[in-house]
Amino acid sequence: MQNKGLITVFALLFGMVSLYQLSFTFIATSVENDAKEYAKSAYPDTEPKERARAEINYLDSVATVEKFLGIDYKTAKEKELKRGLDLKGGINVILQVSVKDILSGLANDSKNGAFTQALQGADQLQKQEQETYLESFFTAFEALPGDNRLASPEIFFNKNLEGQIESNFTNDQVKSVLERKIDEAIESAFEVLRKRIDKFGVTQPNLQRLGNSGRILVELPGAKDVERVTKLVQQTAQLEFWDVVKSEDIVPFILEADKKLSEILTPKEEETEGEAVTDTTETTTDAIDELLGGEEVEDSSSDTASPITSLITAEQASNPGIFSFRLKDTATVNSYLRMPQVRALLSSDLRYTKFVWSRPELNETLGEEITGLYALKGNRDDKAPLSGGVITDAQQSYTPAGEVSVTMQMNGTGAKIWEDMTEYAYGNQSQIAVVLDDIVYSAPGVNSGKISGGRSEISGDFSITEGQDLANVLRAGKLPASADIIQAEVVGPTLGQEAIRSGLLSFMIALGLVLIWMIFYYGKAGAFADVALVVNILFILGILLSFQAVLTLPGIAGIVLTIGISVDANVLIFERIREELAKGKSQRDSIKDGFNNALSSILDANITTGLTGLILLVFGTGPIKGFAVTLLAGICTSLFTAIFITRLFVDGYTKNGKPLTCSTALTKNLFKNVNIDFLRKRKIAYVISGILIATSLGSLFTVGLNQGIDFVGGRTYTVRFDKDVNSTEIQNDMIAVFGSAEAKTYGGDNQLKITTKFKVDETGSEVDREIENMLFEGLKPNLPDGMTYEEFIADDEAKEAGRMEYYKVSPTIADDIKKSSFWAVLGSLVVVFLYILLRFRRWQFSLGAVAAVFHDVLLVLGIFSLTYKIMPFNMEIDQSFIAAILTVIGYSLNDTVVVFDRIREFFNDHPGWKMNRIINSALNSTLSRTLNTSLTTLIVLLTIFILGAESIRGLIFALIVGVLVGTYSSLFIATPVFYDTVKKRGIDLTDKKDEEDEEVGK
Repeated sequence: MQNKGLITVFALLFGMVSLYQLSFTFIATSVENDAKEYAKSAYPDTEPKERARAEINYLDSVATVEKFLGIDYKTAKEKELKRGLDLKGGINVILQVSVKDILSGLANDSKNGAFTQALQGADQLQKQEQETYLESFFTAFEALPGDNRLASPEIFFNKNLEGQIESNFTNDQVKSVLERKIDEAIESAFEVLRKRIDKFGVTQPNLQRLGNSGRILVELPGAKDVERVTKLVQQTAQLEFWDVVKSEDIVPFILEADKKLSEILTPKEEETEGEAVTDTTETTTDAIDELLGGEEVEDSSSDTASPITSLITAEQASNPGIFSFRLKDTATVNSYLRMPQVRALLSSDLRYTKFVWSRPELNETLGEEITGLYALKGNRDDKAPLSGGVITDAQQSYTPAGEVSVTMQMNGTGAKIWEDMTEYAYGNQSQIAVVLDDIVYSAPGVNSGKISGGRSEISGDFSITEGQDLANVLRAGKLPASADIIQAEVVGPTLGQEAIRSGLLSFMIALGLVLIWMIFYYGKAGAFADVALVVNILFILGILLSFQAVLTLPGIAGIVLTIGISVDANVLIFERIREELAKGKSQRDSIKDGFNNALSSILDANITTGLTGLILLVFGTGPIKGFAVTLLAGICTSLFTAIFITRLFVDGYTKNGKPLTCSTALTKNLFKNVNIDFLRKRKIAYVISGILIATSLGSLFTVGLNQGIDFVGGRTYTVRFDKDVNSTEIQNDMIAVFGSAEAKTYGGDNQLKITTKFKVDETGSEVDREIENMLFEGLKPNLPDGMTYEEFIADDEAKEAGRMEYYKVSPTIADDIKKSSFWAVLGSLVVVFLYILLRFRRWQFSLGAVAAVFHDVLLVLGIFSLTYKIMPFNMEIDQSFIAAILTVIGYSLNDTVVVFDRIREFFNDHPGWKMNRIINSALNSTLSRTLNTSLTTLIVLLTIFILGAESIRGLIFALIVGVLVGTYSSLFIATPVFYDTVKKRGIDLTDKKDEEDEEVGK
């Protein structure tokens, strides 16, 4: 092998980088374990909120303390391996921003008949087509009879779109403007959400726009308060304009407040050290406390002689307000300023003053976030003089001097109030604060007198990004769109910890069994493959960390499945080396030819599996993407470690003539001189497969499949009890409550998965709360005595009973998931057909491969249809099942392609052989590899199936069935179909007209 030195250096560097990346996870996990132990020693299990608060306080106190190689906890936490909700617990929602509402708002709520009919038509098209709402609207509008124009004064040629749509615009011209405006509106909604999440400080949040569909994915790992999160993501953006109280008018109050607080706090400190801070912080309603279950940060830096001013930082925020403070101190300052004794110090003209904060920003000198305190001129009703609803447009632009600015346009009502506000600010030399969700985004002064007409320009020391953000914020104030939660998932931390334990246990045992098997079967060569396998896993984790990928439970399954893929490559190599040795070649030549001859099969097999993985990545969502990412990463690293790392060890061991037989005393003669006439048995196989397929189709058409809520919509609750329960009795109770429901044992006998379609078409937090209350009341007789509703839905790490997990899918997104799944499966078949056609140059090869894949998919579907009612685990057809089907397709093709590759090789090496001999010889020569790979993969899958988490048991069962039928079809379906097609058409791949053995097939 050439370039050994380069490959060795690359492997060492890659390994060192991977270990370095993993060190962040080890450090973060170690510190968090210490925090848990500290919290456990400080508070009993009966005080979960206090324990959680103590844990947060501990982590805050050691955040910047160096732990290893200069790495502190804060840095390690930012760079650790991200865990998905199924491993960490938390909340995941998909929001649908209503494009219909945006269109209505842009059209000034037009009652035009054509516009109204087009909206209704779009609603109907959305139930059938997988296109955006805007595309459906255009289609419906064009289908209306008559000459209907979007630029009509009754539709989009209006004040809202003045200067953007003219009366002479064609429908196509209006479409381009609407596409831009819709995109801006959705981007504004996205930015509002992002700022809210950032403000509340959720650890490692994930927000994504899902294409152009108007959907936004929000993942909040570790979030516990479902109601708070629901309110967070669904509430309407509150954009307001307030007059700012001048610093010289409010600073005297701050100084007086300091004196009063000193009087209040000092006596309490003399009685009990630290009591004052605890008492005041407990009264706060800071949003991060509510979101994360009440965690509060103790203030250790405040001085009781000057409690507020001692917290002021010399480093100023870009929006400094009165003073700048560290973000972590804002809760303490809020609690002080809310005290009745402190508020009483405000003068009569300032008694309604409202205190808010500017947008937090990272200060590099302090190494933490700071923010500015603002005082707004309030009123008795706490109502802003001007709301964001008056804004008709806002854009990032530039001043004549080339500086970044933001221009905004208001409607007539807003323009009049804005004129009064700017006149007051100019005369008083004060500012006007732009406030979104109680956060000050900008506080410009007025330098040219009152502003008439409603058009203004805000300039300042903006970057382009900051200007665009402010424009988004201003546009959000007029956003007429509602945002409905169409898919939601809540996973309690208890289930997350259990998933991690079971995932790691199954992973380690599966890995151990495979390592032992490789040494048992291939001896020292197997040991070299084992080292390469461990290196492969290290590389996978390094790649995941480098790309900040999120590890999910299906992702762990993908890594474990990668073990099978990696083993397969080594098995192919070792089997080829054994074949070359059996031909009498020297060991050096056998190793060289073994690696070279196996390369084609390894590449073909991995490319076909990789293609299905790519389709999963494109069409999948959430955890399924995690499965696809780890599968694809595993394919790449498996190729590298098998082809290069194993080769390094093999060459290094044999360079001095040491023998390497790639077998042991027990296995050296296994599958040697096997001569099975597979083609003679093909008709029997056809009959068996025909019966199985007919049975499967019959069951699919009569019994059907147990479609999960991913495909039909609904709500699913995982509920754990403190004793074993009867699922049938619970199901009857739930039917009495909801009218229709299903309850199945999920894991142990004390845990059920309860599904209902009750009010499936209704969204909103009130409906969710109503259904959860009904669930609680229906289950109350079986729950622990005295359990309250709050305890039932709480998400504490020590929780032993109650609602452990919640999942909701609306029918709208369920239809889209079903369509995406169909296209994913169909697309994978088409892609694979084309790849094999391109690779083998004969459509008969493609036909045989696709026939085998169809065979495998139908049998897996049939087994699920026949057995889902009797199996003791969940066999719903959901996104995970589709991932399994696509993996089965890849695995089946993997086997088939290896055989086809050997047929092609034998055809070139033995041009005088007849077709039946070529095919039978190819099947026999690959039999050892086929069974070996299938066995190791089954060992891995069975380990996960037995020891892994309940949530992926159905996925793993589908893979087990797929491996079994895939192995069978590669031997008895794919190649025989190829053979019969070639024979029937009179094609002889040997390019000879020799008569085929007439005995074959008789």
